[in-house]
Formats: sequence, structure tokens, C-alpha cells
Amino acid sequence: MVVVLGLFAALAYGLSDFIGGLVTRRVPVWQVAFLAQITGTLLALAAVPLFSNDLTVTTVLWGVVAGICSGAANVAIYAGLGGGRMGVVAPLSGVGAAVIPVLAGVIGGERPSSTAWLGVGLALPAIWLVASGASLPVPSETRRGKHADVALGLLAGLGFGGQFAALGQIPTSAGVAPVAISQLTSVFVIAGGAALAGASVIPRTRGAAGGVIAGALAGVATLTFQLAAQSGELTVAGVLAALYPAVTVLLAWLVLRERIRVVQAFGLVLAAAAVTMVSLG
Repeated sequence: MVVVLGLFAALAYGLSDFIGGLVTRRVPVWQVAFLAQITGTLLALAAVPLFSNDLTVTTVLWGVVAGICSGAANVAIYAGLGGGRMGVVAPLSGVGAAVIPVLAGVIGGERPSSTAWLGVGLALPAIWLVASGASLPVPSETRRGKHADVALGLLAGLGFGGQFAALGQIPTSAGVAPVAISQLTSVFVIAGGAALAGASVIPRTRGAAGGVIAGALAGVATLTFQLAAQSGELTVAGVLAALYPAVTVLLAWLVLRERIRVVQAFGLVLAAAAVTMVSLG
């Protein structure tokens, strides 16, 4: 079950990033991120009554930590993808999102099988190769320097990795209420960041509505990831969910007619092998 849920989370995160990146080409990133997280919060709150939610102070705190990480990560990833250098931002974010949960799982005492470890080992270079060289075409005036994109990629990776690791500490008995807490926390993080940056989070253009779709997909992905982490090992769930750049790249190929380079094709093959190894493990 952890494999199916982890892969579904990757699919939903990849779709969310693709749509969010396209919307951010035309709409300020703070507005897209804010609208996306509001949508994710409403979705998570709607899901809470469907589960038995036994909250403790510890699980609430983990939810808050996940929300702080998620808020920062979403602003960084949307800004990075909206700037058109996915080939810099996506690999760093994907690898960071995979490595941190693996470390957290190992520190927490998880010991995946040798086959699963082989899959984890294949997934890390796969994420990097799949996303390398990809781009979302945007007007030249929205592009930034490579150093800024590296910083955004690292921040997104740390944020998503921290979010995955925090949600992975939440037991099944807590249900999905901590996800709702994390989503709500991320809304305040984004609003606070926008205020410090002197930016508005209130959508003023019709195109911002795409943030609702991106947020709904990300909300589904986050709920699914927590269920994956609760049903199996965090090391496995984190690596599988972190394969989301492969979905974004494939969508860019299918929708935007972007060419898949040889190195990306090799990365996709490695990703398929990684999923197979993790599944067998």
C-alpha cells in the first residue's frame, strides 16, 4: 500500500507543480501560493471527519512544523518553476525532498531491505537526471540568475523534505487532522512572508484561479503522503513521493511539446527501476 500511495502522491505533486509553474508565469508567486494553500487547507479540513483523529500536543506540533516547511517550499518551487529554470530548481528540490525523509527514517530506526535500499539508491540520481535540462518557457523579464534558482531549489528541497519528515512522525491514530493543521500553518507562513516582502496575496487576475487547481492537487498529494507514511516506512514513502519531477517533465513533454533529452530518458528508466526495486522490497 505504501508504494501505491507514495506514487499517487508523486503524481499529484507533479501535476500541482506543473500547473502552479504555468500560472506563476502570469500571476505573482505570493498570490498563487496563498490561493493554493487556502484550497489545500479547505480540502484537508473536509477530509478530517472521515478519519478518527486522536490529537496530542506532539502531533499538533509536528503538523505546525510540516506547515512551516510546506509554506516556504511552495513559494520557492512556484517561484523557481515560474522563472523558467526547472532544470536547476526541480532536481535540487526533488533530491532534497527524498534525502531528508530517508535520513529521518533511518535515524528513527527504520531498516529497509537491501532491495528497497537499492531502489532508494537508484531514485536519487533518477530524480536529478529526469529534471535536468527541463524548462518551462516564460517571458525573459521574469527570469532570474542561476544563483537565485539554486537558492530556490535548495529551499524548496529542504522545505518539502522537512514537510515529509515531519508528517512521517505522525502516527495512524492521529488521522489526517495534522495535515489540516499543517496546511493552515502554511497559509499564515505565506501571508507573513508576503507582508515582509511588501507583496499582496489577494488574487487580482482571473488567471490566479489556476492556483486553486494546483492547491487541490497538492492537498490531495499531502493527504496521500501522510497515509503512505503511516502505512509503511518513511524512507520508502519519501523517496517515491519525491519522484514528482518526473511527472512534471512528462507533462511538459506531452502538453508543451518539450523535447525529452537522452539524459532525461535515462533518468526515467532509472526511476522505473527504482520503483520496481522499492516495490519488491
